[in-house]
Amino acid sequence: MGFYLLTRKRILSTMTNSHGIQRNWTPKWLNMRRAFKPSQTFGKPFSSGEELTKKLSTKGNADQQGQQHSTGKKGKLNKLRKFHKLWGWKASAGWTILSVLDWWLLAAGGWLTWRGVFLKWTPLGLCLVAAAQWTLITDGPNGKGQARTATPWQTTVYCSLPLRLISRGWGWLADCRVPIPIRPIVYGCYSTAFGVNIEEAAASDFKNYRSIAEFFTRSLKEDARTIDSNSCLVSPADGRVLHFGLATNEQVEQVKGVTYSLKSFLGPASWVDKCSPTYVDTIRTRDDEETAIYQCIIYLAPGDYHRFHSPTSWTPMLRRHFSGELLSVSPKIAHWLPGLFSLNERALYLGRWQHGFFSFAAVGATNVGSIQIYIDERLQTNKWHGLKVGKVNKSEHFDEIVLPQGTTLEKGQLLGQFNMGSTVVLIFEAPKYFQFFVEQGQTIKMGEPLGCTKSRKNQLVDS
Repeated sequence: MGFYLLTRKRILSTMTNSHGIQRNWTPKWLNMRRAFKPSQTFGKPFSSGEELTKKLSTKGNADQQGQQHSTGKKGKLNKLRKFHKLWGWKASAGWTILSVLDWWLLAAGGWLTWRGVFLKWTPLGLCLVAAAQWTLITDGPNGKGQARTATPWQTTVYCSLPLRLISRGWGWLADCRVPIPIRPIVYGCYSTAFGVNIEEAAASDFKNYRSIAEFFTRSLKEDARTIDSNSCLVSPADGRVLHFGLATNEQVEQVKGVTYSLKSFLGPASWVDKCSPTYVDTIRTRDDEETAIYQCIIYLAPGDYHRFHSPTSWTPMLRRHFSGELLSVSPKIAHWLPGLFSLNERALYLGRWQHGFFSFAAVGATNVGSIQIYIDERLQTNKWHGLKVGKVNKSEHFDEIVLPQGTTLEKGQLLGQFNMGSTVVLIFEAPKYFQFFVEQGQTIKMGEPLGCTKSRKNQLVDS
């Protein structure tokens, strides 16, 4: 656009300088225009076309006589002169027309109206600001060496996005029937993009999956995964270990350097009758100092096996459904947004295992159509809440039910499924000599050893 706004003389002078042509050459239409103006040489304008032609021919002859000393270049200069006189004015007029046309297109598209300012320029500006913010996030630590995390206003803006509406739309789209001829193309492209191993699936033929949702929640062959019988705790799903470790206070790490509130995640400890100085001591079943609270976070990527299993033999007694946000739980967002798991929608099951307190949480995320738990048919996730945006759901807003007595889950038992990749969070009580067998960032398969007590670890090493 800046090139269009240059003056004609500047454009023509640039063109002539680039070809080594004398700058006193002017387009034909400029000679014509000057011819009809009062001339300082003759003192009056030309009165007829014959005088104009005579003047132009005289000027051309004078120009030709001035170039006789360069006989070697005379032919080339004559050709350039004719070309310049023939097309110079057309090129100048063309640039002017294009300049006017560009502004007309902007006006015709509504970009130059007040409606265009609010509905077109403003969203474009917001997108540029968001891109700049994301660039700062991905640049790494700030000047103090700390991880860049979201500020309160950034969290509010992120929670104000219509992610629940998008997730419900995606859930409807994923449940639509895919025509049989294009199923291998759609599922094949998805498998290639996210590294899906279709040979592990019970049905390895893409044409057997009616919809994208069925492909996401595909079952595996019976021998595709092996449940470790010697480990106290096994991985409940295929995924990546985001973080694990000891929970010494109410704030625990979701990733290294970024925390979330244990009390906000689990909710009030109303299932116990005791009251202790700290929340961690309150949820422990033993009053001595022999046990501690541990956590483990496993992220399920879109290409992973989307079903999850029981990580150990335990007895769930209480279910809490927190109808929170549906923010992305990808590792980048987990490094950026503190309290991510406390903000998101989640189905939390509280109970006991051989060492005391045990909890299993299936955390929802963007584009997760629903979380399905096979032992809990009354659970309904991703429900429509209207267009109320910008309000972060508080941790005390949850639905709670008591599970039937005698409900038990065995190690490796199929527990539920995500309709898209998400996160599983384990928070449990174990002896202080409990040790994990995994590393942060490690890729793990369902049924592989996750951790156990020290004595069991020695047994594993001996075997």
